[in-house]
Amino acid sequence: MKNRTRRAGQYMLQLLTDIWDVFAIEIRSIFTDGGVMLIFFLASLLYPLIFAAIYKNEQVRHLPVAVVDESHSEASRRFAHKIDATPEVNVDYKCCTLSEAKRLMEDRKIYGIFYFPRDYGTRVAQMQTARVCLYCDMSSFLYYRSVYSAASAVLVSEMRDIQIDRYAMAGITGERAEDMVAPVGYDDVKLYSPAGGFTSFLVPALLVLVVHQTLFLGISILFGTKREDREMVERIPRHLRRHHIHRVALGRSIAYLLIYIPLCAIDLVLLPRLFGLPHIGRIGDLVLFLLPFLLATIYFCMTIGAFVRERDTGVICCLFFSVVLIFLSGAIWPHCNMPRFWHYFSYLFPSTPGIQGFIGLNSMGAPLKAVQAFYQVLWVQTGAYFLTTCASLRIAGYIHDRRNQQATMEQNHRPPTTIR
Repeated sequence: MKNRTRRAGQYMLQLLTDIWDVFAIEIRSIFTDGGVMLIFFLASLLYPLIFAAIYKNEQVRHLPVAVVDESHSEASRRFAHKIDATPEVNVDYKCCTLSEAKRLMEDRKIYGIFYFPRDYGTRVAQMQTARVCLYCDMSSFLYYRSVYSAASAVLVSEMRDIQIDRYAMAGITGERAEDMVAPVGYDDVKLYSPAGGFTSFLVPALLVLVVHQTLFLGISILFGTKREDREMVERIPRHLRRHHIHRVALGRSIAYLLIYIPLCAIDLVLLPRLFGLPHIGRIGDLVLFLLPFLLATIYFCMTIGAFVRERDTGVICCLFFSVVLIFLSGAIWPHCNMPRFWHYFSYLFPSTPGIQGFIGLNSMGAPLKAVQAFYQVLWVQTGAYFLTTCASLRIAGYIHDRRNQQATMEQNHRPPTTIR
């Protein structure tokens, strides 16, 4: 029994020693590589600051628009006055013809056109269906959204006023007319985005993606450098690379994890509070959720990075996948509208459950049980990618040793050169 306990103690001591050695080597590699330091410590903090600062204003306000009023009626003037009173747009131009307004839009002086045909006032007065034409600049979703929101709000208000006027002509006035126009009252409450803006739903997803992509880029650069630099690879003892590859994976992952824990605290906890983003989640739940997200991301990046042969390869992959991952996450385009293949394919990446779970916890204030499915997926990914990391490191190490042996044999069998 004592011998068994002693062997177990020696095994644990050796295990911790090996993990510490790999951890120390990896930390030294990180802090001696200027590119990796730039990605880990500058890019991971600078990008979230830039995103939060750029999208700080939730909505685009006071967009210039033009009004083309061929009706010249009281109804059209009232509609145009209400449009100008909305916070989304300003009526900066009143044009005589539609072609004049189109030229202003082509010159980027306006972002919307409200056109009232000649019969607008007559049809409203005769209680017939009237038509208002709206032309929007579709070069930006935010321009279209602001102009269309203003038009929708004024249209609802104008329809209400027209109905009240018609009831007044029929002798129905006061509260009775109000009740007939709107028999059911309602309040428009925008859940989890009080301003109804672009920032509240997009920036939290971008913050999580920045953590995912900077980890991928930094680890890819590290692994590519080790493949290029033979001496750097051989810093890890040969017996660990041959017989205890899991200790190599654990040591490296602990190094990345300890670096990214404070970075995640700044990006995903401090910045939403600093810039007024939704942040109604519990800190304890966020910590418990982000732990498997970081581990799954680290092992995913190590699995891919083991086959990166050049330092610049990770940059190309990162640029290609960044836009793809934000769409696959379901934050911009819902999963229910995706083909089933892409829905399931998106869960190969830790960013998908990470973004969905973080938005549920931090933006919606859900408890950890409400995002249990994403939480479990992250732990499954952690285990699966740990195994693939061990396998990929073993394969990459085997390929590296074979190439070194071939290079050594070729050098030994090379005929000596004679100098005349």
